[in-house]
Amino acid sequence: MSRKIKDYFLISLKGIAMGAADVVPGVSGGTIAFISGIYEELLSSISNINLSLLKTLKNEGFKEAWKQLNGNFLLSLFLGILVSFLSLAKVISWLLETHPILLWSFFFGLVLASIIYVAKQIEKWNVVSVLLLIATTIIAYVITTLPPLVSEDSSMPFIFLAGAIAICAMILPGISGSFILVLLGAYKPVLNALTNKDIPIIVVFMLGAITGLLSFSRVLKWLFANFKNFTLAALTGFIIGSLNKIWPWKKVLTYRTNSHGEKVPFNEESILPSSFDGDPQLMYAILLAAIGFGVILLLERLAVANKNH
Repeated sequence: MSRKIKDYFLISLKGIAMGAADVVPGVSGGTIAFISGIYEELLSSISNINLSLLKTLKNEGFKEAWKQLNGNFLLSLFLGILVSFLSLAKVISWLLETHPILLWSFFFGLVLASIIYVAKQIEKWNVVSVLLLIATTIIAYVITTLPPLVSEDSSMPFIFLAGAIAICAMILPGISGSFILVLLGAYKPVLNALTNKDIPIIVVFMLGAITGLLSFSRVLKWLFANFKNFTLAALTGFIIGSLNKIWPWKKVLTYRTNSHGEKVPFNEESILPSSFDGDPQLMYAILLAAIGFGVILLLERLAVANKNH
């Protein structure tokens, strides 16, 4: 596949969108990868990191190994994700604190449209597809209702395992990696390690993430190659079930005190806008949800236009 500089710039923009989604505990970068049409290429490229790549590097040199890896694609994408983490993370964190209903409404519209988009890729529905859809919807929904664990455990095996599990969630459309870290009780230790530049913990977390990524991407690639319709049905279910997590109107059930001594919501449940304590900002919320929905429709149109080009 020959690509121009403009194509790699577009891939970087998709990486920026993936990074922005992964910063929010509830939205998956995998969903963004899927709706922007790079999901299977991403899985395939990550799966190329194996022993045969080292053989190619040894026998045929760096250039051939880079080509086998699909290096330009991965580099463009991960540069975008990195730029997003460094620049948008603060903006999104600020929006989550100051305008949570509006931000969640935008993401709700985005994810709602992506359900339709992913479901449309399923070429043939049958009983197994429907059962998979129902099962994964229930699993994802239950995950969103679980109370988070508060753990100060920063033992190396725990951090390694947390990295491996979180990265698997990050590449699964519908389930957010940062939300899985919150559930495991690893969000705080990892965040503290990043803030305090605790290199050993960061390195062990990264090693766990790399291990999880390399193994899980192979499983997903195999599922896409052999059971594409079933896999898509399961992924659609995951995204439907995750909607509960990003529903804009919440009632706080319990609070916890964060590292700055501030009381922050700990466990929440979704409620109707009419039951919301405060201004539900309904008109703006509907408008932003519609914009989020429209963004996906636009991406789909562009993807179709590119295919026909």
